[in-house]
Amino acid sequence: MPQEGTRLIGGLGEPPELSIQSYRLEMVRGPEPGQVFELKSETRIGKGADNDVVIVDATVSRYHFQLNQTAEGYLLRDVGSTNGTFLEGARVVEAYVKPGMEIRAGEVVLRLKPINAGVSISPSGETRFGALLGLAAPMRKIFALLERIAPTDATVLLIGETGTGKGAVARAVHDASNRRGKPFVTIDCGAISRSLIESELFGHERGSFTGATHLRRGALEMCSGGTIFIDELDDLPLDVQPKLLRALDEREICRVGSSKPLKLDLRVIAATKKDLRLEVAGGRFREDLFFRLSIVTIPLPPLRDRMEDLSLLAERFLDGAGAWDRLPRSFRERLCSYHFPGNVRELRNLLERASYLDGFDAIDPSSFPTEKGSGGGVDQEFKLTVDYTKPFKEAKDGLIERFEREYLKRLLTRNQNKIARAAREAQIDRKYIYMLLSKHGMTTED
Repeated sequence: MPQEGTRLIGGLGEPPELSIQSYRLEMVRGPEPGQVFELKSETRIGKGADNDVVIVDATVSRYHFQLNQTAEGYLLRDVGSTNGTFLEGARVVEAYVKPGMEIRAGEVVLRLKPINAGVSISPSGETRFGALLGLAAPMRKIFALLERIAPTDATVLLIGETGTGKGAVARAVHDASNRRGKPFVTIDCGAISRSLIESELFGHERGSFTGATHLRRGALEMCSGGTIFIDELDDLPLDVQPKLLRALDEREICRVGSSKPLKLDLRVIAATKKDLRLEVAGGRFREDLFFRLSIVTIPLPPLRDRMEDLSLLAERFLDGAGAWDRLPRSFRERLCSYHFPGNVRELRNLLERASYLDGFDAIDPSSFPTEKGSGGGVDQEFKLTVDYTKPFKEAKDGLIERFEREYLKRLLTRNQNKIARAAREAQIDRKYIYMLLSKHGMTTED
């Protein structure tokens, strides 16, 4: 059984948390199927009592094989077993084991099982990490983890809503790493045509396809020695995912139209706005690529969950200490009561617009945006009014009905009609949201 605080990859009940990937050996076939063994930096497996993993089976040698943790993954070595060690059906003396692979020792089958172990970490004493700022405990916990992993080459997966600063975190990690003097290359999978994404990643040779008039170096090749930031990872086409996985595993690529391998030396940071566990479960993202990229998983909190950072961020965007206190009081109050569906990016844009175009003193608090400017079916200036000429109960019921309908409409718009997410934000049960929708004859499409 997994330890408390550990979530097996594939468990979809809880939202992502700060986690670091680790591995265990699970017995698929043998004396105790389902038994799970912890791995050390060096783990010896056999039926001898002095092994780290003891398997009492006649077909297993006293000292059968060992697993050594390396920077490239787990290295399997047969240590002179009688019946041999097999990896995915092929007998091996020495080989790297990838997540999910099966190892057979005699007649016993074991699988290398990746897990995401939740990190118990104290908030950093610092309120910044590079260019990142944060007073809120969730951000300072992230800073504490970044302080540890930035100097390493650990692959990082960032999860967060649009505008939470995934790109800024990736840049801060690169700047704090040993690769900071090398290139930092960003590739946005959501902004590139599906037909060109492979060429953008791996490059292409002249004449390799119609329109390839010259040799092009891809993003993976261009960031040699540095860091590649793969943004909007959830938009990466399924047919390109195994090619990226192979490139990351083998640390080499071939340009489109070429068979000549090119060695890679890089660090990978990826970002997604979706929970990739759900994408894997829905068949929209490869499980093995998810395992490969989620070595360190960092979910970034939305701005509404770190409102104590508002003044700190405002002073950064307004370029001045004390800038927050100099803002008109009505403007500050409106900021503090705003939901910020666009997160930190929206705050920056709002402050810049007010600073350069309108001027803070000229802003009417009643015209302050309350939802996304794109509308999405939500009225910007909706106001609740009471008909005081009606009997008390009738006037009250009418007011509550209009409030409930408008609240639901805005709540679901902010959360892209995701009932579970809306319930978490509103701090009510999902059943109550369904009951209100039914009561007012509404659907999520309304």
